[in-house]
Amino acid sequence: MAAARFIGLLTALSVMAGTAALRAEENIVKTARDAARELEEAAIKLVVAKGEKDRIAALTDTIQAFETALSSLRASLRKVASAQKDIKTRLDLREENISRLIGVLYSIDNEPAPAKLVHPDGPLTTARAGMLLSDVLPRLQRPVEQLKKDLEDLKTLETLQTDSSVVLENGLRELQSARSDLVAAASSREELPRRFIEDPAKTAILIAASESIETFIKGLSIYGLDDLAHPLPDIAEKKGTLAFPVHGRVLRGFNENDAAGIKRPGIVVATTSAAIVTTPAAVTIRYQGDLLDYGLVSILEPQRGILFVFSGLEKTFGKIGEVLPEGSPVGIMGGKPLSAQKILQESVVTGGTYRPETLYVEVRVNEKPQDPLEWFAVKEDEG
Repeated sequence: MAAARFIGLLTALSVMAGTAALRAEENIVKTARDAARELEEAAIKLVVAKGEKDRIAALTDTIQAFETALSSLRASLRKVASAQKDIKTRLDLREENISRLIGVLYSIDNEPAPAKLVHPDGPLTTARAGMLLSDVLPRLQRPVEQLKKDLEDLKTLETLQTDSSVVLENGLRELQSARSDLVAAASSREELPRRFIEDPAKTAILIAASESIETFIKGLSIYGLDDLAHPLPDIAEKKGTLAFPVHGRVLRGFNENDAAGIKRPGIVVATTSAAIVTTPAAVTIRYQGDLLDYGLVSILEPQRGILFVFSGLEKTFGKIGEVLPEGSPVGIMGGKPLSAQKILQESVVTGGTYRPETLYVEVRVNEKPQDPLEWFAVKEDEG
């Protein structure tokens, strides 16, 4: 009976010693190191950006590089935490099985000689059991080696987590520096080309008379745009390929009800604090400011008849009537950026999915709402 238990335990240990988990953990290490390298490259871009003639464009590109790298690193840290948990679980299971295995071996060694030689099913089965026992001891080497490998992997992951926290802290500090530089540069830049001059009185009257965003957008047509001044390229052919305006994850789709049962003709994107929002194409700023219950809103027109509506911003850039180039910063999300320590904690506790801010996005064509996901090439943030 002890021999049968021994073989069963050895089989369990062998199954646990699979290579799939090893390959996954090796990929995690590579991904984390790649993300750290991307952060270092973004830091170099920040130094260069501060000396560029077009600092706003350079800083915007740098911030996006930081956000992409930090997103990758957060995702990696989440996977590191998960891998550590898996390894510790495997170690606990192996420890229990190996302890039981040692106990079985000890009991076999202390059984009386007749008990070792006589099997209840007869001498033939006894002989087979003896042959199995002579074969199983070398097979014990594999789970023992796997146990050693798991311990080494656990140490590697712990070192990686420590090193990544230092890189993460430096990256967050440099990202905040880049954001501050961008706000200063955008606030002090020379005026951009304008397609029209806002009449504040008309804007105030329009807001007061609007009961919904539909009536407000309809009222925007009272402003006559000079299509000959600073004409913008046709974007119809770019439908489905336009850059997504922010790093984040789609939280609620087009025309889906929110928690209060309210349905809006747009999408909600969950973002990290202080994320930068950029223009998907060259646009005219048709409106910026508070609007109804949408909060701070930016309404952008890439061409006549098409409008992009962004709401939930904490700060906007540019003036009504100005033309912003493609990829320009149009605003920044609110919230206080997380510290490196907090990000490491939430990677374990919440799975690294902490995105406290939300950007609401609408696309309207001839005043009719369309699904924004049909216009943008969505590459969701993993961090």
